[in-house]
Order: sequence, then C-alpha cells, then structure tokens
Amino acid sequence: MTRWLNLCGWMACIVYSTIPSFWLLIHPRTEYWRSRKRSPYLVLLPLWIAMWILLEWPTSRWCYTTLYTAPWTWVPAIVLFSTGLWIYSQSGTHFSHSQLVGLPEILANNKDQRLVTSGIRSRIRHPVYLAHLCEMLAWSLGTGLTVCYVLSAFAMITGTIMIRLEDAELEQRFGEEYRAYRKTVPTLLPRIF
Repeated sequence: MTRWLNLCGWMACIVYSTIPSFWLLIHPRTEYWRSRKRSPYLVLLPLWIAMWILLEWPTSRWCYTTLYTAPWTWVPAIVLFSTGLWIYSQSGTHFSHSQLVGLPEILANNKDQRLVTSGIRSRIRHPVYLAHLCEMLAWSLGTGLTVCYVLSAFAMITGTIMIRLEDAELEQRFGEEYRAYRKTVPTLLPRIF
C-alpha cells in the first residue's frame, strides 16, 4: 500500500509541478496564441505532457527515496488535501469554465473577458494555484518522498515567476481595475479576517 501511495504521490507531484511551466508557455506570449487560427491547445497540451515525461525521467531514481516514514503524517496530509479540494470548489463559484482553463488568455475575441473579484477571489488573487500547492504539499507530507518536496519547490519557483507574468497580463487586459484589485487582495496567502 505504501509503495502504491508513493507512486501516486510522485506522479501527482510531476503533474502539479509542471502546471506553472505550462502557463509560462502562455502568459508571455498571449498575443501569439491569440493570433493562431487553430486551437493553441493542440500545441500546448502535447508540450505539457512532454514536460511530465521530461520530469519523470530524471526523478524516477528517487521516486521511492523517503525523508521519513510515519503513518501519522497522513493526518495533516488529509487536512491539506481537503483544504485544496475546498479551494478548488470555491474557485469555480464565480469563475466560468472557460476562465478556469485559460481561454481568455489564448483565444482571440473570447467573450468571457471579465475580472472576477468576488467569492474566494475577494481574499486571494490566485486561489487555484494555492489549491495546487496544498495538494502537492499534502502528497509531500504524507509520503515523505524527497522527490515530492523537490518537485514542490520547483513548482513554487516557477509558480512565482508565472504569477508575476499573469499579473502583468491581467493588468494589461483590465488596466486600473486590476491595479486597484491587486493593491487590496493578496497574491497567494488569503486574508482570514
């Protein structure tokens, strides 16, 4: 059972850790992707899958190397999993499906060009990325795998860069409305009160 959970944790962290890199392909080049006649996802999704394979290859030698083995670590991991799932559910409340998958960023003449500042986004600007981080940290904490912690650190570094690029792109798209929102709402760690 432990070996299977470790394998699931490693694979999940590979997918989650490449999400910021996937968006790094998009945010600096939104005009390029919008200018394409065919769906950019025909190129972007195979590139994302290639990222999984490229990360799987060098990390496979550490996929069962643990920093610790303690069954009780699954208790706080379950809390993190639950928190991440709750944040995901709240992220979709005032956001359309096309916004969640990034269609306004890559499709020209997309009608869903609105800044959402209500719901969970009144407390945090990028809740989906926080949910991803909760899920990765849950797998890291529960499995104790070195590779999960390394992949989580990689995601945090690339995620920081990606969030800055996304903020710049949103500021360009929404102007003063986004600048005011950005000044009052934190990036990743929500205000509780």
